[in-house]
Amino acid sequence: MARPSNVPGRVPAGAASDNLSPKPVVLSRPSRDQVGTFWDLLAFRLIFTIVCTAAGFHFRPFSLSREYGALAGFLFAFAVILFEVRLRKASLRRLIGAAAGSILGILGAYLTSLILMHTTMPESTRSFFSLSVFLVMAYIGLVLGANKGDMLNLQALGGLFGSERSARHSVKLLDTSVIIDGRVADIADALFLDGTVIIPQFVLRELQLVADSADPLKRQRGRRGLEVLQRIQKMPNLDVQIADDDFANIADVDMKLLELAKRYDAKVVTNDFNLNKVATLQGIEIMNVNQLANSLKPVVLPGETMRVFILREGKEYNQGVAYLDDGTMVVVDGARKMINKTIDIVVTSVHQTTAGKMIFGRYDERGEQTPRPVPAPSAEAQQGSGPGGERPPRPLYPESGRS
Repeated sequence: MARPSNVPGRVPAGAASDNLSPKPVVLSRPSRDQVGTFWDLLAFRLIFTIVCTAAGFHFRPFSLSREYGALAGFLFAFAVILFEVRLRKASLRRLIGAAAGSILGILGAYLTSLILMHTTMPESTRSFFSLSVFLVMAYIGLVLGANKGDMLNLQALGGLFGSERSARHSVKLLDTSVIIDGRVADIADALFLDGTVIIPQFVLRELQLVADSADPLKRQRGRRGLEVLQRIQKMPNLDVQIADDDFANIADVDMKLLELAKRYDAKVVTNDFNLNKVATLQGIEIMNVNQLANSLKPVVLPGETMRVFILREGKEYNQGVAYLDDGTMVVVDGARKMINKTIDIVVTSVHQTTAGKMIFGRYDERGEQTPRPVPAPSAEAQQGSGPGGERPPRPLYPESGRS
C-alpha cells in the first residue's frame, strides 16, 4: 500500500486511484536555488557583520582601542540588521512615502541652515541649531511619509512597480477538515482563493491514515480529501506547495498547524470550530469556510413570505420542519399536517447560532382556503317569507388578523 513519500514532487494529471487506498497526493516544493532564502540572507548578514567588525578594528572610531573599535563595528552591524528586518515587513508604499518624507525634511533643514548662517549667533550655537533642525525634520518627514504612504496610488505610474502582493496575505495553510469537506476547491475554482497554498506534510500523513482506515466511511472521506487536493493542485491561479516542517515535541496536528502558521506568517483555512477559537486567541488569522457559507446565505426578514417543503414533524406540538437549498433549517408552527407538501409560510423570527442560521415561521391553514362565492339571492329570498323578510346568509371569510 502506497504511503506519502518524503520527497515531494508533482502529481501527474488524472483522477485518483480506484483502489480502496488511493495514491497520496505529492505536491511541489518551492525551489531553494534562489537568492533571498533564509540561508542566503544569513550568509549576507554574517559577511556584513564581519566587514563592519574588521573596519572598526582597523580604523578605531572615536580614538578607541582596537578591541573597542571592533565592538563598536559589531554593534553598528547588529543595529543595521535589526533595521533591515523591520524594513522587510514594510510595504512598498510606506517605503516610498518614508523616502520622500525624509528627502523633503532634509531639504527643509538645509534651507533653515542657510537662514541661520546669516544670523549673528555664535558658531557653536548655530551648529547646534542646524544639527537639531536637521534631525527633527528628517525624523518627522520619515514618520509622516511612512504613515501617509498608504495613500499613494502606484497604479498611476503605469505599473512601474508591478502589483505588490504581501506574502503575509497570500499564504494559506489547509487543515485536514477543510480538505475532506471539499468546498475549498469550489471556492478556489471561483477565484475567491488565490496566492500560495501550503499543505503541511503532517496533514498529508493524517489524510493518508484516514484513507487507509478500516472504516468504509472514513476511507471514503480520505479518498475524497485526496481527490480534492488533486483538483486544487491543477488550478492555475494557485501555487500549491508542500511544507516538510514538523514539530517533534508537539503531538497534536492542530497545534502543529498553528505553529507552522506562525512560522510562515500565514492564514489557516479550516472549518473546525475549536481550532478557530484557539487560533483567534493566539492572534492567527483564520479563514473559516462555514462562516463564509453562512455569510452567503440569503437574508430573510420577519414578516416575509416564503415557500418551503415540509419534510418532517418538529419537536414541539404541531410543528413541521423544512430545509432551504443551502441547508438552513426552517421550523414552521402549525404545519404538522402538511408533511410532504409545499406550502407558503410567514417568517416570524430568524436566529443566528454558532452552527448556522435557523428560521422560524408560521403557517395558517385557514389562510390557504379560498372563500367560495355566495350566489345572488332570488326574488323570493329578497321578499322573505314574512312581511319583514329574512336576511340572506353572510359569506364566511377567514379572519386575516388571527395567526
